[in-house]
Amino acid sequence: MKTMKCVQAGLSWVLAALALCLGQVAGAAGATPDATNAQRIEQGRYLATAGDCMACHTAAGGKPFAGGLAVATPIGTIYSTNITPSKTAGIGNYTLEQFTRALRKGVRADGKYLYPAMPYTSYAKVSDDDIRAMYAYFMQGVAPVDTPAPRTSLPFPFDIRLAMAGWNLLFLDDKPYQPVADKGTLWNRGAYLAQGLAHCSACHTPRNTFMAEDPSRLLGGAYVGSWYAPNITSDVGSGLGGWTDQEIMDYLGTGHSHKAQAAGPMMEAIDFSLRHLTRDDLKAIAVYLKSVPPLHDPAETRSVFAWGSASDKLDTVRGQPWPENPDQMTGPQLYDAHCASCHQAQAQGSFHGGLPALFHNPATGRVQTNNLVLTILDGVHLPAQGNGVVMPGFRTVMSDTQVATLGNYLIKAYGNPAGKVTVEQVASLRSGAPAGADSGARLLWAARIGIVIAGLVILLILYRIFRPRRQEFR
Repeated sequence: MKTMKCVQAGLSWVLAALALCLGQVAGAAGATPDATNAQRIEQGRYLATAGDCMACHTAAGGKPFAGGLAVATPIGTIYSTNITPSKTAGIGNYTLEQFTRALRKGVRADGKYLYPAMPYTSYAKVSDDDIRAMYAYFMQGVAPVDTPAPRTSLPFPFDIRLAMAGWNLLFLDDKPYQPVADKGTLWNRGAYLAQGLAHCSACHTPRNTFMAEDPSRLLGGAYVGSWYAPNITSDVGSGLGGWTDQEIMDYLGTGHSHKAQAAGPMMEAIDFSLRHLTRDDLKAIAVYLKSVPPLHDPAETRSVFAWGSASDKLDTVRGQPWPENPDQMTGPQLYDAHCASCHQAQAQGSFHGGLPALFHNPATGRVQTNNLVLTILDGVHLPAQGNGVVMPGFRTVMSDTQVATLGNYLIKAYGNPAGKVTVEQVASLRSGAPAGADSGARLLWAARIGIVIAGLVILLILYRIFRPRRQEFR
């Protein structure tokens, strides 16, 4: 009996020890998926940041990723959608397959097509593994917001989302990025990011009549709303050919370098996205961009950052009475009143280098002058950092005439004299009209006329097929 009790006690001890061990093993096995999942969510956060999802899917003053940002296009205003994990207003019911289909094919979970204002033509390059990580982040790392975003309502026929199926058939390559064998790891990483998540071509490549990117002008410069996204090919005069890798990295990481300063949508992209990338990834993007075939704008007869020199017109300002009509103020007077305190008397920039010189500056060195005008009107802001002001805007201070006068003075004194600012241009930009609005209107009417003609042709064909035939009497 005693022996039996000892055996039972020993067996109990063994079972207890075994249970403890199994519990520890189970605990260890359970910890590994948790750690792996947390790592995947963090990876997805980084990738979503690289994709600049926050900037487009967050309205001013709105909650992160809740949508509602109005995107002006030549064919109408498109509102970004709610991409929080809300099951009533966002993407909380999306499966991984549906999430992948939206990123690669531009098709929502309900089967309706997205407009390419959402750059799925670029996101299609993202790998399966990175898409899984982004899905984990959006489903588990983002707070749900149950407020629906405004609905996009474009004029006929662009309100027919099914038409995007044909557009995709013509212009969408939905295959993930494939590394180029004879390029190095760094170049391939840069190409993967620039062509995919960073979607550089979505802004910097001109679009054809059907609003698709023109591959023959890859990264050659294009208008985004009212702003001009400049040439970022390897061309020395018009693009980045005269930049060092470090200067490109500085620009992408901070918004300014010795060659240029960011404003408008590019500053937003840097503020929300690019400044958060690792130095290795910024280096990779720089290496890739420096390899893009050069495209040159014949109107730019020298490098956009090589125009002008320090000078002033103080002799026309000091001791001279200002006109009673503010619209009759001269360029030097306007510069002295609004610009000299920061950019210095000869436009050489601030002493500590924080504020740029206005000569040797693409803002005054390009023949496209929209960016200069918009910077004068609205300044430079950091929306992701509490809308910090880098440069104040003068929208409420200066009239259209004054902005045009100041802009032309800056161009002639410190930039490319081929550039020009008109009062009509300032008025249009002040109103928020996107560049290409006229072409958008022409496209709208061309599409409508095309649909009418196609409808008439179809009716004619159907009539000829099904028309009643006369009986002949003999």
